Amino acid sequence: MEKIKKKYNKEEQNDVTLVRVLGKDIRGDTKVGQALTKISGISWTFANAICKILKLDKQQRIQDVNKEEMVVIEEFIKNPEVPGFLKNRQKDFEDGEDKHIGGMDLKLRKEFDIKRLKKIRSYKGVRHAANLPVRGQKTKANFRRNRKKSVAAAKKTK
Repeated sequence: MEKIKKKYNKEEQNDVTLVRVLGKDIRGDTKVGQALTKISGISWTFANAICKILKLDKQQRIQDVNKEEMVVIEEFIKNPEVPGFLKNRQKDFEDGEDKHIGGMDLKLRKEFDIKRLKKIRSYKGVRHAANLPVRGQKTKANFRRNRKKSVAAAKKTK
């Protein structure tokens, strides 16, 4: 039992550095393919595309990637040269182009889109405002959180 404890303590003592990629701290012992998915806006397929196009080893640890390669990765994420179906903002509302957005920009754009839908009183905007499902799901059995007591339940308690 003591040997097992010593083994785990040795592993914990190894230096695990944090690597900062596009404003996101990532543990250094994660592999490159998996580490890229920790950044918001980068899916598993987009991370695979980055590794293939830039000829990176997906099994390499992110802390072992040198600074020049990290700069190349960050520039590629900001300006990706991938097919349109891999980008997360296809036919952008403002200019109609295919874009790929990540990090805080993605969260801000999403908030602005929801605010725009609420402002024009579209069906999706009304559903967002009422905290109801937007994409056509049924609400009888699911989405029952934070509901007020129904009239029938109120009568039972009296």
